[in-house]
Amino acid sequence: MPRVYFAVPGDIETRTGGALYDRKVIEALREDGWWVELLTWPASFPFPNEVDRDAVDDSLAAVPDGALVVIDGLALGVLSGLARREAQRLRLVALVHHPLALETGLSPNIAAEFAASERDALASCRAVIVTSETTAAIVEHAFDVPGAMITVAAPGVDIVPPAPRGERRPGPVRLLAMGSINPRKAHHVLVDALSRIADLDWTCTIAGSLERDPETADDLKQQVADLGLTDRIAVVGEVSEAEAASLYAWADIFTLASLYEGYGMVFSEAMACGLPIVATTGGAIPEVVGAEAGLLVEPGDAEAFAEALRALVEGPDRRALLAEGARRAGASLTGWDRTAEQIAACLDRL
Repeated sequence: MPRVYFAVPGDIETRTGGALYDRKVIEALREDGWWVELLTWPASFPFPNEVDRDAVDDSLAAVPDGALVVIDGLALGVLSGLARREAQRLRLVALVHHPLALETGLSPNIAAEFAASERDALASCRAVIVTSETTAAIVEHAFDVPGAMITVAAPGVDIVPPAPRGERRPGPVRLLAMGSINPRKAHHVLVDALSRIADLDWTCTIAGSLERDPETADDLKQQVADLGLTDRIAVVGEVSEAEAASLYAWADIFTLASLYEGYGMVFSEAMACGLPIVATTGGAIPEVVGAEAGLLVEPGDAEAFAEALRALVEGPDRRALLAEGARRAGASLTGWDRTAEQIAACLDRL
């Protein structure tokens, strides 16, 4: 039985794209016959304190010599010294969802520190797994990782039969945004855009954790109140997988104003449910959402975002056309077994 250790910062059951990816991959590898031991590291990454760093040191020290260890990039990127040391006895593999330095809201100094540390850490790895071609190009050209060392393993999707979207449903057009409330997801841009189309008949649900960045969450709720949109925009917090499925079935349009995404699994989920999309060109989003499935505008441009929303809210025919394109694109997506196969092939080579 092939064996691998999988290091993940924080609770792997957390409702984030990165944690979901890690969990689904581990489940699929185990189903494929791999022995996988989960190493649960502190949730403080990428800003660990010394106690947390010591805990990680002890965790890796307990792994036997020669073992294959996959480390989530959220932690690996700030563990360059540890990576250099442990690379002498362990076969290290990086899993990069998106480079740490590209997170929104970092000071220039912190971003530079993250970039230097992650470049150093990746140099100690025998392979690098990424979730999109966009991230692969960044890792190769900005972080000096040879292309031959990079494996692209795009997230799978649990295919959900699309809800019927033939006749126009009565009542306001239903908009859904799903993603943790943090600066990179730019929910404030979405709310700004919605305020610009307040003359149209719509309602919006924003689902995502309010706990990981309470200040941003409070600012968002205050923005909704200040714009007089509390009766039209519901900020509902984190939802379960079952609740998310119900929201996808409820919605007419999926929208997210992210400034950057290393992949953006919610877009795949939305397309699998036959939802037309309004989003941005940030990061790998255009790789996931083609022109047949949605409208994409430059990140941070609330006016352009509003116009894209207007085009679909007041245009049922165009909405239906993009919904059909999204349904076709969603039907072409593969499951998590394919993601695990790509990762297993990478690990087998080591």
